[in-house]
Amino acid sequence: MIPAQFLDLLRFETKAFAHLATIMPDGSPQVTPVWFDYDGTHIIINSARGRVKDRNLRRNPNVALAISDPNNPYRYVQIRGRVVEITEEGADAMIDRLCFKYTGQPVYPWRRPGEQRVTYKILPLRVQGNG
Repeated sequence: MIPAQFLDLLRFETKAFAHLATIMPDGSPQVTPVWFDYDGTHIIINSARGRVKDRNLRRNPNVALAISDPNNPYRYVQIRGRVVEITEEGADAMIDRLCFKYTGQPVYPWRRPGEQRVTYKILPLRVQGNG
């Protein structure tokens, strides 16, 4: 579903950030830059249980993401989709994988005591790009 000309933005080797839009309880949007991975079907993000985006995604699985080319900010892909899986299983390993992608460090160093990591799989439903 992702057009071929934008797949390079989703590769593990590309350090593009996704700006994730979720919906607050009052219906207003909330946007956060996030690290992400792509499994060929789903955009995968990670957070900690209880954070704003965690609460928003559990309440309303509809999201939008904008991913800009780190070398050309006028080139981007925007994705509207739906969270189809929320799991804590493997979430610690996923945040370590994302940390390695974005920082080169093999272990996520900002984990707080007692923090429970959560992974979300987002199924793209509509995709549009520029550039």
